[in-house]
Amino acid sequence: MVLGINNFFDARNKNAKVADFQDLDHLDGVSVSAVSANLYDQKRDDLVLFYFRNGANHSSLFTKSSVVSENIKWNRKIKSQKIHALLINTRNANALTGSDGYDALKILSIELSEKLTLKQKQDEENPKIIRSDSILFACTGTIGEKFPLEKIKNSLPNLVDNIKYNQNKLIWMKAASGIKTTDTKPKLAMSECKIGNTPIKVYGIAKGSGMIFPNMATTLGFLFTDANLSSSILKNILKDTIETTFNAISCDGDTSTNDMVSIFATNKANNSEIKSHKEKKLHDFKASVHEVLLNLAKRVAADGEGASKFVTINCQKAKTVADAKKICFSISNSALVKTAIAGEDPNWGRIAMAIGKTEIKIDIQKLNIFFGPHKIFSKNKLSEDYDEQKVIDYMKNESLEITVDIGMGKKNFTTYTMDLTKDYIEINADYRS
Repeated sequence: MVLGINNFFDARNKNAKVADFQDLDHLDGVSVSAVSANLYDQKRDDLVLFYFRNGANHSSLFTKSSVVSENIKWNRKIKSQKIHALLINTRNANALTGSDGYDALKILSIELSEKLTLKQKQDEENPKIIRSDSILFACTGTIGEKFPLEKIKNSLPNLVDNIKYNQNKLIWMKAASGIKTTDTKPKLAMSECKIGNTPIKVYGIAKGSGMIFPNMATTLGFLFTDANLSSSILKNILKDTIETTFNAISCDGDTSTNDMVSIFATNKANNSEIKSHKEKKLHDFKASVHEVLLNLAKRVAADGEGASKFVTINCQKAKTVADAKKICFSISNSALVKTAIAGEDPNWGRIAMAIGKTEIKIDIQKLNIFFGPHKIFSKNKLSEDYDEQKVIDYMKNESLEITVDIGMGKKNFTTYTMDLTKDYIEINADYRS
């Protein structure tokens, strides 16, 4: 397996460096493999396997779109308490592929379970039979194209043979690169904490660049921890942390058929037993899960298709969180706002427009609009100390922050987005070619 810098970065991100990424290393109980199944015209990793040789407790959240991929249908039917494998393919979403797409997953689950059972017999003192219903699937890519069953099936022997029981930074990057579609770089994050006195790791990878808007998760995201926690506890923690992380980003306002965020616990850390997600011992762990999810979510927004700027949108002092969230996303999803940002134009009137179109009751006398530290609008008029040149200079930054203070209550929300450039149109116009 060759691991070089060119494996990880798209030509659109020439300045990216391996040093830009956190130092994920070995996480006990997780094994990784990434190979090429020749799903793309060019040679690249496009098939990734996470193998939990002793099983992993798990929880997943899926898209709420009424049109879903076949792998989401498969995953929703999984009742197994322990997951032994997660198989991810790129290039093909396996969505709107009918019964053929679902049947392909049945075939792959049987083939993969047999090969992993054989590997158990080869490598384990007490080998287990890996069941086909302990395998999850994640698919990403073009919707409506025939699922490449034979290519993936024929790649399974190589995929299993290349399983790495010990990880390092480059192997994690190889896996994160293997799940990319239009992403320009891999997305990885990590955090370390304690449950009681036991050190715990929380690692994560994600993909996402376009068709990003929350109706649950907005992309593919996978968290791995060595914590000893039940699936029900993982479910509660994931639901509690998703709203302000993966449900707080938008690139283009479109929700995917394949959205999926999962967390897997290998139970290798041997922390003290946790019976409820409300236990105080979980405070630091919850913070670490949130930290990793938010890190990944921001990376998705920053790597939005054609993006030149990463934008944070804050709504403060709204009556309700729902109001604050609606205003944030109205601004985040406005093509007029996003194109102005791309043009480095401080067109604050478009921010006011986006607030107003929500039809949320606003007292214009109390509304304040800021671009970074610069107050633009206050008391129903342009701020007295407004200096347009300073704001124009601020707009040249790669990371921008827009804050609207509603002055109507005490609730806040923050979303993360990107600008809308000519490159976005080119990427999506040429997506299937």
